[in-house]
Amino acid sequence: MNARIDHLVIAADSLEQGAAWCEATFGVQPSGGGKHALMGTHNRVMNISTVRFPQCYIEIIAIDPEAPAPGWPRWFGLDQPALREAVRELPRLVHAVARTDMIEMLRQSLANCALDPGLPLAVQRDTAYGLLKWRITVRDDGRTECAGALPTLIEWAGAHPCAHLPKTPLTLQELVLRGLPQEALDVLKLPEVLATPVEPANPAPLSATLNSPRGTVMIDAWHAED
Repeated sequence: MNARIDHLVIAADSLEQGAAWCEATFGVQPSGGGKHALMGTHNRVMNISTVRFPQCYIEIIAIDPEAPAPGWPRWFGLDQPALREAVRELPRLVHAVARTDMIEMLRQSLANCALDPGLPLAVQRDTAYGLLKWRITVRDDGRTECAGALPTLIEWAGAHPCAHLPKTPLTLQELVLRGLPQEALDVLKLPEVLATPVEPANPAPLSATLNSPRGTVMIDAWHAED
């Protein structure tokens, strides 16, 4: 087992908009979070762990209007004009992140499959429980590979966010990744994920199904053709 799904990424125009969308969609509000000085972004997070998806959370992320713009593209494609326009309407699921203790090996193995997961960057943010530190793969252009279906890799140094996030009534039940090359699936070995070809009836690169106080909710990821 090389990697496990760590968190889902929801891009929002602002954290206030993202929190309101969470309440309307799931009946719950995100709690913790903080600022990413390296990328000029900030977030709110909430625990969505299950036995199938242990130590898993949702991240609502937005460009921080109080932070200076970084001198490089922000992660998760947040600077793409089409995505910026889309999230002004409503927040969008854009990506999933997979954790590993072998980030360098998996990154190189994906590169050997002619995929560009990016290079590991060292990132940290302050929390009420201390400093969170991790390494995460980010491409030079800030975009995600395979239209967002190929998970970004993350390697935590020390505590995981879920160690201090309270349990919520929102839980991840299923995650579908579409259109990933078999070679990438062989590298990542994600045991909890359903991998399928791109479906003409649903071209979303990924879809997540969650149980919530508002019932079962399925959200499809944004893609450039929306």
